[in-house]
Amino acid sequence: MKYNTEVALLPGEINEQGAILTAVSGKMRMSRNEISGINVVKRSLDARSRIPVYRLSVDVYVNETPPEIFSPVIYRPVKGDKKVIIVGFGPAGMFAALRLIEKGIRPVVIERGRDVRARRRDLRAIQQEHFVNPDSNYCFGEGGAGTYSDGKLYTRSDKRGDIKKVLNILVQHGAVQDILVDAHPHIGSNKLPKIVQAIRETVLNSGGEIRFESRVTDLIYEKGVVKGVIVNDSEELTADAVILATGHSARDIYSLLDKRGILLEAKSFALGVRIEHPQMLIDEIRYHKNKTPELPAASYTMTCQIDNRGVYSFCMCPGGIIIPASTAADELVLNGMSVSRRDSPFANSGFVAAVEPEDLAPWSEHGKFAGLEYQKFIEHRAFTAGGSSQTAPAQRVTDFLAKRISQSLPKSSYIPGMVSSDLYQVLTPEIAGRLAGALRVFNEKMKGYITEEAVMLATESRTSSPVRIPRDKATYMHPQAEGLFPAGEGAGYAGGIVSAAIDGENTANAAAEYLLV
Repeated sequence: MKYNTEVALLPGEINEQGAILTAVSGKMRMSRNEISGINVVKRSLDARSRIPVYRLSVDVYVNETPPEIFSPVIYRPVKGDKKVIIVGFGPAGMFAALRLIEKGIRPVVIERGRDVRARRRDLRAIQQEHFVNPDSNYCFGEGGAGTYSDGKLYTRSDKRGDIKKVLNILVQHGAVQDILVDAHPHIGSNKLPKIVQAIRETVLNSGGEIRFESRVTDLIYEKGVVKGVIVNDSEELTADAVILATGHSARDIYSLLDKRGILLEAKSFALGVRIEHPQMLIDEIRYHKNKTPELPAASYTMTCQIDNRGVYSFCMCPGGIIIPASTAADELVLNGMSVSRRDSPFANSGFVAAVEPEDLAPWSEHGKFAGLEYQKFIEHRAFTAGGSSQTAPAQRVTDFLAKRISQSLPKSSYIPGMVSSDLYQVLTPEIAGRLAGALRVFNEKMKGYITEEAVMLATESRTSSPVRIPRDKATYMHPQAEGLFPAGEGAGYAGGIVSAAIDGENTANAAAEYLLV
């Protein structure tokens, strides 16, 4: 017989089966010998009280053997001549490819960047030499932006698809089983490359095809039907359908679709800075100065409304570093990442304010691309303020609030370096003013958040795409272009690894149904 109950354990006890068994037997008022097995279903850290504890939801089995919590997917070699081109091999593209294989359809993946091993050279170049390869960087390449990130897997997209299946597939390809039970699971940028490589091998071993350093430069689009793509301005590839899973930074894809007369829409997004604190300070605030070696680097999530616009923390990386995520030589874009141990002495987070289409009057001449042009404008201004390199314009939080240039800057994880700047002049007055207002609100929620030790670096601008590629809610197909299936963050339907993976699966399901009609 199976029962479910909840127990609380100290951080040092969560990996001790004996401690879990003792807590469960006490809670259920039965002897330890009566319990034949326990499966932890969910594990979350509760730091609200003075002494942080882990809360565990557990399935308890009496006179019954517990089932395995991990269930791999069986991928069989693809048979048949149906094939779908997938543009982009980030989370949406990877999971679309895997799902097509399950459906017996051959995926042909077109990825503009390099494979994950070769991509490392391009990441070193941008970090150390400030050189940006526009086709292979922190955003483009095998695994997309997700490969070099914290690997956060938390999502609220539970109604969109099977989150558990996505996590199981990641475990199947090398992730630790902890992600199946942690309330806020993460993998780490040091572990993700091997997982991405393993997914590639599954696709190839099942009969799929993956082409790296292959940029889509046009569509084969005839009489309202997409029949394939043009790669690197020369090679024609035909297929039964095309899934666009290009990510939020592939701006050339939007231009390509627009030139073809394929409908696009403006959408809201957010823009701001990366804010960095000493991790020890965040630990003291979140754990009430009760940090123990067993506790992980503390994280936070905060949001508020300033001038009727949302301002919030985004992609918080405890024990992480700030990285240059630019995709063009004349822009400066920042992001954050962490390794699995999250052991950097710094904590960083996106700190951004919402931008609605009505906020973009100065860029209105660009129509649906107003947000895109606004993004470019701010990113280029940050690049210029940083000395026309990947050096980031930065300001202490206290100086930002006082509207004065910082005479010195604290240590930072950002390898390309910082230069003291007036972020009010880098950002627009509206964005800067909302960030200033939010800092005061956040400091009320986390006393000590405003400190001389905290620094803001510009710019965090790729929270999501300012353009949406529309699709039918039922068929996932573009309403104008038959056979074209927009997917993931770049199409405007996801935000993060798991939600993009789910959207990739859903889009692959829709493409498979289309092929069967």
